[in-house]
Amino acid sequence: MPQESLENDVDGLVRARIRGLRVAQGWTLDSLARRCHLSPSTLSRIETGHRRVALDQLVPIARALGTTLDHLVEPLDDRDVVIRPEPHQRPGVVTWMLSRDRAENGVVVAKMRLTPQPGVEPEQRVHPGYEWFTVLSGTVRLRLADRVIDVEAGEAAEFSTMVPHAFTAHRRVAEILTIFDRDGERAHLTAGQG
Repeated sequence: MPQESLENDVDGLVRARIRGLRVAQGWTLDSLARRCHLSPSTLSRIETGHRRVALDQLVPIARALGTTLDHLVEPLDDRDVVIRPEPHQRPGVVTWMLSRDRAENGVVVAKMRLTPQPGVEPEQRVHPGYEWFTVLSGTVRLRLADRVIDVEAGEAAEFSTMVPHAFTAHRRVAEILTIFDRDGERAHLTAGQG
């Protein structure tokens, strides 16, 4: 693609993002202009392509829209949007990562298949944050300090991870869809604990 065409595509993308974010906030040009200290006519010309946007204008616009300059100018990603997870196995647990390594907001989504391990008492862990899971099949036994809670298929659990916790399959194989923050990912997915 010629350099001029690439620049026009990026300019158009940035203009569309500015307008889209402004409209999503329910703001008029005047509202955004007050927030980023530009005139409404300047913003209008930027959005319509009658004026090239300068870097010193993009920074306050991005800040006012609650985004970053990087996100505003990030080129379209043409890689495949389908995630093809590979299974990662350890005793009693198979995990498929369903979010990319660069997961936004530090959130990691995974599907886990838990297999009962009779006679093995899972170590309860503590770390900052919250965890959430929904049981797709089977029953998951959630241990929160001294409490034992059986979570059935179709039910979900959400809990503070500052409480000692562990979860395992109860009686038969169970599958869950879980959301961890980064601390939860380190504690459960990389430390060998399900």
